[in-house]
Amino acid sequence: MRAWTLCSCLAEEIGKFIKLRCLSGTDYASQARLLGYFDHFLVGQNIWQRRITRETCDSYQKELVGLAPRSQGNRFCVVRQLCRYLALSDPLSYIPEALRTPSSHQTHRAYIFTKEEVAALLRASLQLTPTGSLRPQTYWTLFGLLYSTGLRIGEAMALNIEDFFPAEMRLYVAKGKFRKARWIVLSESTRDALQQYLEQRGKKKPNIPESPLLLNECCRQLSHPTVYATYRTVLKTCDIAYHKDTGPRIHDLRHTFAVHRLLAWYQDGEDINARLPALATYMGHVDISSTLIYLQPTAELQGEVSRRFHNHYLNHIASEGEQS
Repeated sequence: MRAWTLCSCLAEEIGKFIKLRCLSGTDYASQARLLGYFDHFLVGQNIWQRRITRETCDSYQKELVGLAPRSQGNRFCVVRQLCRYLALSDPLSYIPEALRTPSSHQTHRAYIFTKEEVAALLRASLQLTPTGSLRPQTYWTLFGLLYSTGLRIGEAMALNIEDFFPAEMRLYVAKGKFRKARWIVLSESTRDALQQYLEQRGKKKPNIPESPLLLNECCRQLSHPTVYATYRTVLKTCDIAYHKDTGPRIHDLRHTFAVHRLLAWYQDGEDINARLPALATYMGHVDISSTLIYLQPTAELQGEVSRRFHNHYLNHIASEGEQS
């Protein structure tokens, strides 16, 4: 939850609903924070009726207009879940219709970094201050890990020391999206980079297996606000323009991983259709359709596709025409 305490007319009901969702095994921390916004709204609007009405929902929806479409949808979705819960004991409690919001890939076009830009990003990370501290190595390792493995930022931040298996060249993601765990196979260079970081990190405490793999300057787990602020600083150093609406977002490193992986398969002559299910599993997707969202066409990728089609035409279609 946010720093404020639930204090609206529905504080007790909201608290019970959050506890119920947590008891079901759901990681409800982010949703609970969003319900805190709704609680704060009720207080600010001086609403003390202990039944959610259509007018209240409409008013809250107008309050969200200034937010991005996805943020509006997320905040209103948890309120709708609360309304459904309240209606179980109060049939007159209003249940609003879900907001129609575009999916994230429709509202944002991912920024695909070039290999040169990724290299510049990593070099700039090593220039972070304080000089000689663990901070430059931490962000060099974090950004390199996101690019080389396609991990989600939350997954990378949640890694513990015990999740790294250098001998097997694997990472264990215990806290993936929708609480799905999976193994991440590492390249030799990524394994070596993590080992190098752990040698530096080993001088800091806590360094028991259950402690965070990546540490901030206070020897605690990295936080989202600090990581995002540092990321923007590094982008500025690289002379890569950043805008809050268009990015490039830190999540675009995951998009870049997928596109560069596909490009490498094209260049190696791999069977793409056979490889895509493996990529979906590696990235923690339920099916290929989720993975396809990440495969944004770039000029380099389109060039490889055209080259493969041209070779196929020369080797099969053209030769068959000559024989006939």
